Amino acid sequence: MIWSPAQYNRFAAEREQPFWDLAGLLEATVAPEVVDLGCGDGRLTAALAGRLGASSTVGIDSSAEMLAQAEVHSRSGLVFQSGDLATWAGRADVVFANAALHWVPDHPAVLTRWRDGLGPGGQLAVQVPANAEHPSHVISAELGEEWLGADNPPEPVAANVLTPEAYAGLLDELGFVRQHVRLQVYGHRLGSSAEVVEWVKGTSLTRFRALLDPEAFDRFVDEYRRRLVARLGDRRPYFYPFKRILLWGRLEDRGDVA
Repeated sequence: MIWSPAQYNRFAAEREQPFWDLAGLLEATVAPEVVDLGCGDGRLTAALAGRLGASSTVGIDSSAEMLAQAEVHSRSGLVFQSGDLATWAGRADVVFANAALHWVPDHPAVLTRWRDGLGPGGQLAVQVPANAEHPSHVISAELGEEWLGADNPPEPVAANVLTPEAYAGLLDELGFVRQHVRLQVYGHRLGSSAEVVEWVKGTSLTRFRALLDPEAFDRFVDEYRRRLVARLGDRRPYFYPFKRILLWGRLEDRGDVA
């Protein structure tokens, strides 16, 4: 997929709050080794490394456009690499993934691989959107079916994201002795209902940009905008409720055992 850092960051302030809510679940450790899977443009990765006092941090992303932006944040102990978060198999004290895991299927298998990269006392922190039933997601899936038929890419949140209770059970099965899982609604007050289009152009609509030529993609977005505003109403301002799942777990530390 082709990502636009500028488009994604049109709503940087709104997207940042879940990141820091997720970071707030982490327990303090001394100079941890951190991996940020799906690091995007690296700005928040760099801030997270500083907040955690990390001895080393690796940001991994599959987007060349995002990694080009991330390079400005590189420094000693902080590097950015191209990679597939679904197959990551490194080592870390903290595995962090904000708004990225929903792009890949089979979360039990992926989270098992990530758990295997943690040592004793290691922590996993993941945030995924859970807004698949909102018209912003439903209409894009409907329109994709009409335009692309069998080539229509699945709506990633609907196809891949589990329920909060399923994630809680999975963390327990994977040996996380402490955990926190919650569903949270983030309310975003946008200028109008049409601005939801600009929001999803930076995220879920990128899957169509990869399959359509630029002119066709523009027509697709125009029709998506028409249908979405018809469904939501032309409301100014518009309150956009966005559900997200935040999950954290910590493995048993050797010091936890008497």
